[in-house]
Amino acid sequence: MSKDTDVQILSARIEFEPVPFRAPLKFGGRTVTETHLINVTVEVEDGKGNRKSGFGSMPMGNVWAWPSSEVTPDVAEKAMMRMAEIAVAQANRHDVTGHPIDLMLGLIKQYSDFAEQVKQEMSLPEAMPRLAQLVATSPLDAAVHDAYGRVHQQNSYNTLSSEYMNHDLSHYLGDQFRGEYLDQYTTREPQTQMPLYHLVGAADPLTEADIPKRINDGLPETLGEWIEADGLTHLKIKLSGDNLDWDVQRVLSVEDVTVAAQNKRGCPDWVYSVDFNEKCENVEYVLDFLQQVKSGSASAFDRIQYIEQPTHRDLKKHSENKMHRAAEIKPVVIDESLLDLESLLLAQELGYTGVAFKACKGQTETLLLAAAAIKQNMFLCVQDLTCPGYSFLHSASLAARIPGVAAIEGNARQYCPGPNEEWAKKYPGMFNITQGTVETALLNGNGLGF
Repeated sequence: MSKDTDVQILSARIEFEPVPFRAPLKFGGRTVTETHLINVTVEVEDGKGNRKSGFGSMPMGNVWAWPSSEVTPDVAEKAMMRMAEIAVAQANRHDVTGHPIDLMLGLIKQYSDFAEQVKQEMSLPEAMPRLAQLVATSPLDAAVHDAYGRVHQQNSYNTLSSEYMNHDLSHYLGDQFRGEYLDQYTTREPQTQMPLYHLVGAADPLTEADIPKRINDGLPETLGEWIEADGLTHLKIKLSGDNLDWDVQRVLSVEDVTVAAQNKRGCPDWVYSVDFNEKCENVEYVLDFLQQVKSGSASAFDRIQYIEQPTHRDLKKHSENKMHRAAEIKPVVIDESLLDLESLLLAQELGYTGVAFKACKGQTETLLLAAAAIKQNMFLCVQDLTCPGYSFLHSASLAARIPGVAAIEGNARQYCPGPNEEWAKKYPGMFNITQGTVETALLNGNGLGF
């Protein structure tokens, strides 16, 4: 099957951009102080000879995507860079035509081969995890979708119907999706505005007493200062997962600081999410945590909106970690575990009731998994990879177009705001936060929307 709207990739090129952090980000026992952006530009041509370029960008995220005792973060970063280069080189040889979903799935099938090539070239002691493969190639995926929308002078989310796609969703997700297309699982306009989830990292200062030396760069530094400056109503709290007393006290301390700050600005309602970054040994840890938080502060407990990936990301290897009891209390979502349809269905069997989408896992896979999760009535959220500049706008466009997503996470403004400056001039409502919200209505242009 083919259509005049199908495109061929004419060229793809890649660049890497270093991004220093203004403050360290600590999560899951690891600390990040710098990263690189993977920037990819793709030119496509449709059946009528029209040509346009698209762009994709994503931070490397190697510390999150490839935690390892065998491969150092520096080596993992170099390997992911090489993975991205190989994928872009293959895209330049990808002489088929199609819709971005099909073009990218053709490349995605080769990712394991690309990763094996990297392993051999670099003599790596272990294979590159699937999550790291997806992160490294996500800018290419985004650029193809962006270029496709631009060549048709449409928003990319409005090119997901039978008018443009060659297959219905049953081709990708099974018979229960027969006759359905991705336009039924995305919206034709972005949400007008969305609350911003602000990250409270494990090393982030809550009060002035927590700051050994101020950065003094004009940005807020304590949690109370951030709440006052941006009018925050959504806070994501990073926890250790292996120190119950610390985790409980951290939430209670965040509650104390937040209550004072919100009372000062007259805000009665706000929520938390809690993220253990898969460090909990089992569900009992989560249950004890919830019980102790509730005992320490019923209001803090009530404000917990959902729990993110409490136990190991390898669901098959650790199938004993069932979340049913915790999910009866609060939604429990998978993040690191969500790689494909198989992992989503397995997570459901193990008691997970929600999913965390990330632009860094690829536009194509994310759109398909969003349809599957919506069909299963799961709790939905879109999360960040400390995405600055263009990559934050991409992440926000996903959140604003997937129905049921209530908020967007964005923490580059806290840790690596440098790349935001250029984009803030064009989209001030996305980077200058007021009343804790971002103006996602701005993301309605051609391509990915910006």
